Amino acid sequence: MMHNTSAQNKADWANFSKYAAANPQEKSGQVVFMGNSITEGWKNSRPDFFTKNGYIGRGIGGQTSSQMLVRFRKDVLELQPRAVVILAGTNDIAQNQGFISLENVLGNIISMVELAQHHKIEVLLCSVLPAYEFSWRAEIQDAADQIIQLNTLIRYYADSNGIPFVDYHSALKDERNGLPEKYAKDGVHPTAAGYEIMEDVLQAKLKK
Repeated sequence: MMHNTSAQNKADWANFSKYAAANPQEKSGQVVFMGNSITEGWKNSRPDFFTKNGYIGRGIGGQTSSQMLVRFRKDVLELQPRAVVILAGTNDIAQNQGFISLENVLGNIISMVELAQHHKIEVLLCSVLPAYEFSWRAEIQDAADQIIQLNTLIRYYADSNGIPFVDYHSALKDERNGLPEKYAKDGVHPTAAGYEIMEDVLQAKLKK
């Protein structure tokens, strides 16, 4: 979730190279986290949470659901995890790769789910975190409402298909349906305190 794409190699749009060296080193049967900078920052902020639980972080800052879907085979399926935790959508709403409808964001998420299920990998679907606005996309005036709409779509799909829905949004939101400063200094990327709340919400679902 960067304000520009300079850090993304144009020749490697989905950024396959980021985890290419790490992927062959991972043990199978673990839990992979697929996501954007919120997932990438989680592993950087709370590395012990990942190592002690056998969790594998596969977040890439700035990425949209389309980019995650493209690398899903390499960064999830080929690791043969027992489960995948999918957190996608913020950067789609921020139009990091241009406009995409919420219906098509959901379609990308469903495609990831169906790929995982085809490979007998359990799926957990996460709500997009609250955000009142995106500092790098000030022109998007209704970010908070769009996030709620997308989460409603994801939750409905998850509930209709017996997939656990991990509701970070309800646990983190403030009165503006944004992320309060105690959980995110910039209103988008969680602090360690924000991640601790997310861990509690997630573990309740993963342990089931």
